[in-house]
Amino acid sequence: MAIVEFKDVSRVYRNGDHEQRALDHVNLSLEEGKFIVVLGPSGAGKSTLLNMLGGLDNPTEGTIVVNGKDISTLTPNELAEYRAASVGFVFQSYNLISHQTVLSNVELALTLSGVSADERRSRAVKALEQVGLGDQINKRPAEMSGGQVQRVAIARAMANDPSIILADEPTGALDTKTSDKVMEIFKHLNTEMGKTIVLI
Repeated sequence: MAIVEFKDVSRVYRNGDHEQRALDHVNLSLEEGKFIVVLGPSGAGKSTLLNMLGGLDNPTEGTIVVNGKDISTLTPNELAEYRAASVGFVFQSYNLISHQTVLSNVELALTLSGVSADERRSRAVKALEQVGLGDQINKRPAEMSGGQVQRVAIARAMANDPSIILADEPTGALDTKTSDKVMEIFKHLNTEMGKTIVLI
């Protein structure tokens, strides 16, 4: 069953008379529970595609349907709800808050969703345990290796139990051995937990 459908989607950026077409009439269907890797050179529109699927950007033309809902027509508030409930983001740059603990960083995603304090802690600890960091919850990002920090970012993405995890070059800043360990986590999320993963 298709969980995501791009129907004739284009994204055009305009600056004065200059026009940059990041995506050009893309048609795409992603089945639930699949692990999709999007490859291409810099500037090919990979991150644009990911941002539109995540509700961070809107298509200039076409429609994007996720779980039967056309997200390209949602209001800003509805898009925020969609992101909080359905999508987990993992970025190359981690985007963690340096002065907060690992636990607080993971809880943040749940705070924005209105989850109670006790439930936030329970879910955050569980997510950190799933990525092998259950004994590191009181550390701060600066006290951890790059691979550990990226695992915190994955735990944060998982905390709301999203149906789709979007990963934008999540191993780009890591060495090969650490990258392999991070990819194993994504494989586990896909094969053992049934998450749909789109990885750039």
